[in-house]
Amino acid sequence: MRVWPFFSSAIDVNFLQDPYGWRLCVAPMIDVTDRHCRYFHRLLAPRARLYTEMITTGALLHGKVARHLDFDPAERPVALQLGGSEPRALAESARLGEQWGYDEINLNCGCPSERVQKGAFGACLMAEPGLVADCMKAMQDAVAIPVTVKHRLGLDYDESYSFVRDFVGRIYDTGCRVFIVHARNAVLQGLSPKDNREIPPLRYDAAARLKADFPDCAIVLNGGITEAAQALALADRFDGVMLGRAAWHNPGILSEISRALEKDIAPPEPAQVVQAMRRYAAREIEKGTPLRMIVRAMLGWMSGRPGARHWRRTLSDPVLLGRNDAGLIEQAWSDLVLRTEDAA
Repeated sequence: MRVWPFFSSAIDVNFLQDPYGWRLCVAPMIDVTDRHCRYFHRLLAPRARLYTEMITTGALLHGKVARHLDFDPAERPVALQLGGSEPRALAESARLGEQWGYDEINLNCGCPSERVQKGAFGACLMAEPGLVADCMKAMQDAVAIPVTVKHRLGLDYDESYSFVRDFVGRIYDTGCRVFIVHARNAVLQGLSPKDNREIPPLRYDAAARLKADFPDCAIVLNGGITEAAQALALADRFDGVMLGRAAWHNPGILSEISRALEKDIAPPEPAQVVQAMRRYAAREIEKGTPLRMIVRAMLGWMSGRPGARHWRRTLSDPVLLGRNDAGLIEQAWSDLVLRTEDAA
């Protein structure tokens, strides 16, 4: 069995000394973590590391760059996740991301969808660690910001630890020191992306072995984290946790975790978040952004509170949204407060 050398890399890894770093991250989610969602999440978790949706190299190199890369400075620290498998295209895309102001470039080696596989990237790249290493090196040579990787524990039904250990080791040799580990295998045939988030068993123990075998790396755990207490317990075992669907369905979990992790910075109170989102929505509406695109990330925010159903109904009503009035956010909040007082 190969023992990976824990030498002092020539790569600048001072960013690993950040006391917060990757402690709390929000996962890249296609059709979810757009810039409006990220702006909202930043209000809930002032120091969380936010990730874009996966953006393919083709979309950046042959499409409208601003459409894919524009973001509000308030979102930082924010990472650009790239999908691709051609080193030169990834290097150029990473360079664009750095020029646009992103704080990190992340390579997707975890998405199992058939559409992504047809592009020869995502989780299927784990079968080609040499190619991934070439891609990582090309991006590292192109930018001065951290280049990281998000990956699974294995492919299909092979749960041997040696597979992921060797994959991580090969990427480690390029100088990469941040690995975001979705603690499940990716089944490339026969399971939908949704099934791949639920059916392959979680193996936190294998992720913990990676942390033990690569002690000078940041190992961030992703997968199956649905409760704040669970996230906090795992944050003590790993260098950070990354939440996916839980942050979408119940965004309030981000504030709860953030308060526990960072005693010196308290997230804004809900009323302050409402005001901030109203101001943000007003600015975006002036640019031509539909209100429905801005508020959709907020629908699950009041889960568990009296009036939550009315909150969701108001912010998803097509007639009300069609007016494109940022004041709808305040209206929904005022109605919820009244219902909460009535329930008391």
